[in-house]
Amino acid sequence: MNLLEFLKPVPVIGILRDIPRGTEEQCVKTAANCGLKAIEVTMNTEGATEIIAALKEAAAPFGMVVGAGTVRHSSDLDKAIAAGAEFIVTPNTRKEIIRTSNTAGIPIVPGALTPTEVQKAFDLGAAAVKVFPVNCVGGPEYIKALRGPFRDIPLMACGGVNPQNAAAYLKAGANLLSFGGSIFNPQLMAAGNWDEIGRRLKELLAACTSC
Repeated sequence: MNLLEFLKPVPVIGILRDIPRGTEEQCVKTAANCGLKAIEVTMNTEGATEIIAALKEAAAPFGMVVGAGTVRHSSDLDKAIAAGAEFIVTPNTRKEIIRTSNTAGIPIVPGALTPTEVQKAFDLGAAAVKVFPVNCVGGPEYIKALRGPFRDIPLMACGGVNPQNAAAYLKAGANLLSFGGSIFNPQLMAAGNWDEIGRRLKELLAACTSC
């Protein structure tokens, strides 16, 4: 799968951290109704592999893809692949994880922050590079600064992305955005408040399509 091409119409990945078991179908329905095309489950979520498998089954009829995030170790990657993750996202750059993911034919978006790290991640075979935590180093202005020398490297903004700043990140040159707690809030998911999650998600996606 060419992840960038797949996500071009809706360049957003939703991060599910600490999603409760048993809510996978409702999560997918909410996300699909809003137009989201990709979600990831962080591997430090309890029952992550079972959740990935359940989300994949629920997401298939909607044409959504399900990946694994917070893949820090080779053991995380092995579990994610076994669960059927369709893409991999990491918070850092590790050569062995990028290469193993590519060998398995699974697109990977590793995390990086400095210019040196961004170039390294791309050279190792990243489908795109996750600039994380971008909100701590200037937000959209940092993406704009990176875009100057790195015009050929796809960048995903991650960290503090919300409906209020999503458009600014895209205008600054981000190819993709990812978000988590600002919309898929663990407390809202635990309370089953999918209406509020859907409202926030629609707001963010509307901001993205307004660019």
